[in-house]
Amino acid sequence: MAGIKYWLWLSECKGLPTGMKLRLLQHFGDPENIWYAERDDLLLAEGMTPKLADALSDKSTAEADRILGECERLGVRILTMQDADYPVRLSNIYEPPVLLYVKGRLPLVDEEAAIAMVGTRGATPYGIATAETLAYEMAKQGALIVSGAASGIDSAAHRGALRAGGKTVAVLGCGVDVVYPRENAGLYRDIAAAGALVSEYPPGTAAVGAHFPVRNRIISGLCLATVVVEAPERSGALITARTALEQGRDVYAVPGAINAPASRGCNRLIADGAAALVADSGDILWAYEARFPHKLRCTRVELPHSLGYQARREDEEARAEAKAEREKLPTLDVRAGKTDLTDDQVRIVKTLRDGEMQVDDLIEAAELPTRRVLSALTMLEIEGYVAQSGGKRFSLNVELIEE
Repeated sequence: MAGIKYWLWLSECKGLPTGMKLRLLQHFGDPENIWYAERDDLLLAEGMTPKLADALSDKSTAEADRILGECERLGVRILTMQDADYPVRLSNIYEPPVLLYVKGRLPLVDEEAAIAMVGTRGATPYGIATAETLAYEMAKQGALIVSGAASGIDSAAHRGALRAGGKTVAVLGCGVDVVYPRENAGLYRDIAAAGALVSEYPPGTAAVGAHFPVRNRIISGLCLATVVVEAPERSGALITARTALEQGRDVYAVPGAINAPASRGCNRLIADGAAALVADSGDILWAYEARFPHKLRCTRVELPHSLGYQARREDEEARAEAKAEREKLPTLDVRAGKTDLTDDQVRIVKTLRDGEMQVDDLIEAAELPTRRVLSALTMLEIEGYVAQSGGKRFSLNVELIEE
């Protein structure tokens, strides 16, 4: 059995949290020792319980063989925590991924002035143009741009880096062979050619809402700083910003008009002192120039005249496609055993089936604590099952199939 199979076996072990996998690696040294360990020895690891030990009783490597075959077919590299080029910067975060799947060529991240750029999927033309411009300028000056390849700000950041001839890395909430959103197929190819697509999920893994907040720790963990370009008050980008702060990384935010819903999250980060204000790329890169003199060339960058226009045109096309897709009203099966949603999320969507509701009314109708309702709404909005309009009003984006 090749050593990589043990890593795949551990990574795909169902019912075993990432934190427990990491404690097992610390205790036993590598996955092969875990695979051969007796039950009594497993129970000696910190945090191990009989139930968790049961999850390790299945020694089948059939899934590992399948994944290896897919990776070979797709040209995907598997990078484990024990590989020399696994980023030290990433390994130092709380619960780093046990392994990464890489499509393309991942730069030596620890030697790069890597900057994460994140923001809302529902970006405005201002946000799109700003993200592309900042990414273009920073890539021209030698920075590595990291984002999540989602629609909106993420895509604009990748486009800006690519147009500058720079390197960019996309951290995905799905397999590296799964294009999400579908209109980003060309962007995926360009990113893999100039940098890398990265995921902790094996090839073929669908884009599931719960994956995106989890992958955010990797986006910020690979980078020196995270820049939030445009984000409303309830945005997945703010999760990345909070994660970056917890990791001890710098956070920057682009300000917007005080009455612009898409900028309220950024403005709040700045007002609370959690993020430094960004007026241009120099506000970000000056802090790292001395640490990366062989990489960064901080100077004024001449922008192509078409930069903002191209960003707006592509954004408008993507929005039109997304609108047409939404109008089809996809179905969501919430019958028992048919959905991956949590009980709270199911209760929320069922509560919203009769029409749009203000968040306070929704909390009262759902009969759940405020914290749990807001958490469920965030995940449902990221997945696209619900939409938020002015005044914190929420409505369904799907037709429900119920018992």
